[in-house]
Amino acid sequence: MLIDSRFSRLFCQILALGLCFAASVSHTSSLAQDSRELQTERAASNKIKGAHPLLELMRTRKSTLRPELRGVHPRVYVTDKELAVLRVRAHTTHRELWQQALSHVRALNGDPPPPPAEARRQQNEVAIAIAEAAFIYKIEGDKKYLDAARKYMDAAVSYDIWGYASNKPNVDLAAGHLLYGLGWGYDLLYHDLTDQERTRYRQKLIKQARLMADYFKPKSGKTYSYSQNHTFIPIAGLGIAAYALYDETPEAPGWAALSRAIYDRVLATYSQDGYYYEGFEYWIFSTPWLVHYLDAHAHATGEDLYDRPGFRLMHEYVAHSMLPNGDYVFDFGDIFEGPLTRAHKGDEYPRTHPQGHFNTNYNLLYRVAQRFQNGEAQGVAEWLKSFGQVNAEDFWSLIWYDAKLKPAPIAKQERWHYFPDHEVVYWRSDWSKNATAFAFKCGPPEGHHTEPLLKQFPDWRLSSGHAHPDANSFIIFARGKYLTGDSGYAGVPMTEQHNTLLINGKGQGKEGEGHDAFADLSYELLNRIRISEVKAEKDRVIVRGDASAAYSPDLGLKKFEREFAYTLGGDFTITDEVETSKPVTLTLLLHADDRIQRVGDNRFSINIGGVKLLIDPTIDEPKELKDFQTAIETNTVTAPGPPGAVDKGERQARGQKLSLSTPEPVTKARFIQRLRIEE
Repeated sequence: MLIDSRFSRLFCQILALGLCFAASVSHTSSLAQDSRELQTERAASNKIKGAHPLLELMRTRKSTLRPELRGVHPRVYVTDKELAVLRVRAHTTHRELWQQALSHVRALNGDPPPPPAEARRQQNEVAIAIAEAAFIYKIEGDKKYLDAARKYMDAAVSYDIWGYASNKPNVDLAAGHLLYGLGWGYDLLYHDLTDQERTRYRQKLIKQARLMADYFKPKSGKTYSYSQNHTFIPIAGLGIAAYALYDETPEAPGWAALSRAIYDRVLATYSQDGYYYEGFEYWIFSTPWLVHYLDAHAHATGEDLYDRPGFRLMHEYVAHSMLPNGDYVFDFGDIFEGPLTRAHKGDEYPRTHPQGHFNTNYNLLYRVAQRFQNGEAQGVAEWLKSFGQVNAEDFWSLIWYDAKLKPAPIAKQERWHYFPDHEVVYWRSDWSKNATAFAFKCGPPEGHHTEPLLKQFPDWRLSSGHAHPDANSFIIFARGKYLTGDSGYAGVPMTEQHNTLLINGKGQGKEGEGHDAFADLSYELLNRIRISEVKAEKDRVIVRGDASAAYSPDLGLKKFEREFAYTLGGDFTITDEVETSKPVTLTLLLHADDRIQRVGDNRFSINIGGVKLLIDPTIDEPKELKDFQTAIETNTVTAPGPPGAVDKGERQARGQKLSLSTPEPVTKARFIQRLRIEE
């Protein structure tokens, strides 16, 4: 027992030292990240002259609670009268959707995590559980839902810090989630709570909203990443809490005004063509908060802010991003773990595909379809539902779904789409699971609309880390298989993780210096990255991209133009024209989730589940160069690290990559890659 006791004490000491060291590393990484952000903010803040622009927006934009909602609960999203209509709907026109929501109520399936609950996304789930249980109680009237909601609301109050103590405590994503969950729960259950409960929940909401508002309030030289989810998710929560407490604390109207002012910029900088620059994982995670704020604001004030091109075209992005098999997406940007998730492996798969069902939040399209009376958006949602996909907040379908709106069948919708602002093209042979499909990307990280708005909004600071240095890259899917494409979410995004070009082993932007490969780069220069031509004919599709501006001027690149051509039947031809101001080694890259095999002299094959992609690359110019130098290697990425240290993750193997390099430095070259799909 003495030996055991000493060993136990020694083990605890070692463990404590290890935890302190880990915390120190995380803290140091967080400080380094904060330092980079501070430098960027200082550079941007120098552009702000005079009074902060948000102050005028706070004064002039509408954020006042409608008079008929003063002193009324619930009011944020629904009133008692509207709840009565929803109760009828739940047992008639929307019965199937409602039963789906009732089948998996979080708060009934377990207890909330005890404090401090700082594991990844734990508090996020608590917030959604509160909103879900509270709303279902108001429809069903069963006390078990009320008791469950109370239990999770008590948990939210017990968390001294909303979020992570080590990174942006009380002012980041988890805090935004909990302001939404506890705020709407308080509003919905106001008359079902005791005076003591109302006081406790209200005081916690006031405390947390005050912290959030103080962090985001306009100050001299303060800039905001308006287009980034770490801004608009917390502010959505603040706005919702403000409307829940509007006439119960004198500070709430100010919170509402601040939220409305910031959302003025959020909506102005949002996508102009429906494409979401952070990638589809972040469309799933972020878009609910845009919708939650817009719906709360519209209901509370009467002002509808939906009519933006990015919302009208959102269903196009969702439909065309989806792979034909419905189990994954064309994964440009930070999306899951690439080959690992596609193989139903890795740490992310249980979260991304609960019980094997892809969580896409497709019911957001019900709201878009309802708002714009768009049968195509309704049809896309029904198509995704047919794959067995799931939603994080199924209970919202009771409000969002318009049973009278006829869906346009997916088979009758356009099979290809060009997003001209973000410069991405998607094409598929048909809407079946066995379709041949591809995507091609060659654009600036946040779209062309960003450059003029940066000049118009000196208070806007870009944070484009979830976009990747991947201009002139492509993804191919055929016969139910993902044949070649991207590598997934990276803590340090690198061009070598994509099907494009390296110059002397180096890629695009400022890759390798952290999570944001575009930090501090001239957007005027980035804005020159573009697709120059899209031609979709009956039996042939051609896309031409110019990525010349994507690389550092130090590399001497004068021209990188790529023609990506597909001929009906399974043949792809990729032609690259490259010119440089000095001799360099040029390297083309192709990726595979599994193995790449050599099948002849400079000929290769990717074999995925019996479907082959044959690769036949040649150097067309200069003539004296006969063949490429080739290498087949493990594709290794820096996986995302913890919050505040996203670029400090572990190295992770994700499939293989084929490198095709010029055998000697050149200043001008023309390459042709012929790819053919076979079984």
